[in-house]
Amino acid sequence: METSPVTCLTLEDFYHIDGHQFEKQYKEILSGYRDWDQLGHAHDWLLFPENVGPSLAIGETALSNGELYTIVTNRELHGRKGCLVAVIADTKAENAWRVLDKIEEVKREKVEEITLDLSDSMRKIVRHCFPKAKRVTDRFHIQKLACDAVQEMRIKYRWDAIQEANDEMEEAKLQGKIYRPNVFENGDTKKELLARSRYLLFKSPEKWTDSQKQRSEILFAQYPKLKTAYSLCHSLRMIFAKSTLRDAARLSMAKWYNKVEEAGFHSFNVIAATFHEHYEDILNFYINRASNAAAESFNSKIKLFRANLRGIADKNFFLFRIAKLYA
Repeated sequence: METSPVTCLTLEDFYHIDGHQFEKQYKEILSGYRDWDQLGHAHDWLLFPENVGPSLAIGETALSNGELYTIVTNRELHGRKGCLVAVIADTKAENAWRVLDKIEEVKREKVEEITLDLSDSMRKIVRHCFPKAKRVTDRFHIQKLACDAVQEMRIKYRWDAIQEANDEMEEAKLQGKIYRPNVFENGDTKKELLARSRYLLFKSPEKWTDSQKQRSEILFAQYPKLKTAYSLCHSLRMIFAKSTLRDAARLSMAKWYNKVEEAGFHSFNVIAATFHEHYEDILNFYINRASNAAAESFNSKIKLFRANLRGIADKNFFLFRIAKLYA
């Protein structure tokens, strides 16, 4: 069973010690931090070539104050000790090349598969440093684009409904009447309907509760374009969930493109263009059904550790502890 990393401050209540003082002693004497062989360049990069495996994940995360780092991990180790391959300051492809090229070329050429998001810089890094590896664009980032397009439409309708309600209130006030908004059979006003539909639009219809089913019927009757957008998003989700063969998925995606063109929604046309740009990388998902969940999980571990430490006072020491835990 995996547990959260222990910090010096968490030991205060158990052992009745001064956590801050113990933290200083741990850093300077007990940890071996001052003798760390990567201390001289830790602020720019960390590299652990021995952790390279046939399946890697690459992504970006913010350590502190929004500073982004490129992180490469070994997917086969699922976030356990030995999974960390590289931590590189910034997300520029050129910076990553200089670091990852330090790994022996023979070892880099043995990497078979790398999962990544839709970032162009990550694609450049993989193409340059791991030329023989198949790039697999994460399915969840693709699905999120579609979900965002649906939510963008819902939000636009909601602002229109709020403005409509404000106009009706002003009109009633000028006429000296009491404003009474129209209410649907489930008790929602139009603006409430759109606000309360947020979560059901993220879910598949079979996961809707009875109240969400009723709300969706009202919503889609009022906004048929929103129903079409939701159907496009859901059908895309089903392509990833049900298709098992690459060629079958290719055919399903071609049909999905046709539906997008028929619908004529700008947001979905942008998604279709993104598909075209990353088409082969997206289809590579069906080889091993690999996702970039390993990179996202590792990012969550770093954020949890940072939260336990109540922030990062010394970035190099934080990276040292990350290396000790995961490299």
